[in-house]
Amino acid sequence: MRYLPLRKYLSTARYACSNFVTKEQIYPFYCSFKVVQRCDSKCDFCNVWKSPMPDMPTDKVLRIIDNIADSSILLLSLEGGEPLLREDIGEILKYIRAKSLYVLFTSSGKLFDKRPMKEYSKYIDFLHVSIDEGHENLELYDRLPEFVGWGPIVCVQIVVMRNYLKDLEGKIRTCHDAGAKAVVMPACHLPDTEDMLPDLNEFRNEVWRLKKKYPRTIITTDKYLRTLDVPHSCNTASIIIDADGLLHYPCRTLMEKSIDVSKDPLLEFVASSRARESRQRMDQCDIQCHWYQYFATDSFVSLRDGFSALQPYVSDILRLN
Repeated sequence: MRYLPLRKYLSTARYACSNFVTKEQIYPFYCSFKVVQRCDSKCDFCNVWKSPMPDMPTDKVLRIIDNIADSSILLLSLEGGEPLLREDIGEILKYIRAKSLYVLFTSSGKLFDKRPMKEYSKYIDFLHVSIDEGHENLELYDRLPEFVGWGPIVCVQIVVMRNYLKDLEGKIRTCHDAGAKAVVMPACHLPDTEDMLPDLNEFRNEVWRLKKKYPRTIITTDKYLRTLDVPHSCNTASIIIDADGLLHYPCRTLMEKSIDVSKDPLLEFVASSRARESRQRMDQCDIQCHWYQYFATDSFVSLRDGFSALQPYVSDILRLN
C-alpha cells in the first residue's frame, strides 16, 4: 500500500479535527464518483442501468477530479454503471494517480479480458470486483488469484440477496484462499427495483460469524453491522457525485442534487448554510435504506471504531509498495 505525501495526511487530520469540534461531518473523506451511467449488467437490486445518461466529456471529468483533490477527500472511488465502458478510463486513472488521493476502482470484471487491466492496475490502490448472483459472474471467483497478482489490494464486493445468504461462506472462503478481501452488504431495496433484501438479523449474525472465522478477509465494519437498521446512523463523511457531475447531497437516497462539481468548489459548498440544511434533512430521514457507503464510512472517522475497521488492512498498511 503506497503512502501519500505527508501534507495530505496533515490536511485530512485538520478536517477531521474540525468535524470533531463541531460534532458534525461537514468535511467528507470518501467520494464515490459515478463516471458512467451505463452498465453491462442488469442486477435486480440496482436501478442505475435503468436510467442511462450520456458520458461526460473527459475534460469535465478531469475538472471534477481537480476539485476533489483540492478538498478534504482522501479516497476517491471510480464507479458506475461499469467504468470500463469509458474509452478514456485509462487516461482518467493515470490523471488521478498524480493527485494526492487513494484510488478505488469498482467493476463487475466482465470486461477485464478486453481491457489492459495490468496497465490500469498500476494506477489503482484498491480494486473492487463485484461478484455475485445479481451480476451473473460467479465464475470470476476462480480468477481471484490472477487479479490479486496485478498488484492492487483486491476486494470482492458481495451483494447478498435474500435467497443466497446460505452461499456466502463458500464465497468468503474462496476470497480468503486467494488472498483477496471481501466487503459484504445486503441488497438494499432501491426505488424501481425488486425487493431482494435479506432478513437483517440473519444477515448480521452470519457476517459476524464469518468475520470471526476470516478476520483478515471480511472488511465489512462491525459498526455497520450494529447500526445498519438503526435510524440516523448514516452521515455525510462520504459523498456521491453522479454521472452528470452533480453532487448528491446529503445522499443519493433522498435524490437531492446540489452543485456542479466541475464548476463549484466542493469545500465551499460543504461548509455552507445550504449544505448544513441538507445534513439536517438527513438527520431527520426515516427511510430504511441500509446503504453501506453512508452507514459504514463513520467507522473510519470514529476513533472508537477506527481500529476495528482498519484491522483487516494492517498488513497492507505496514507493507510499503
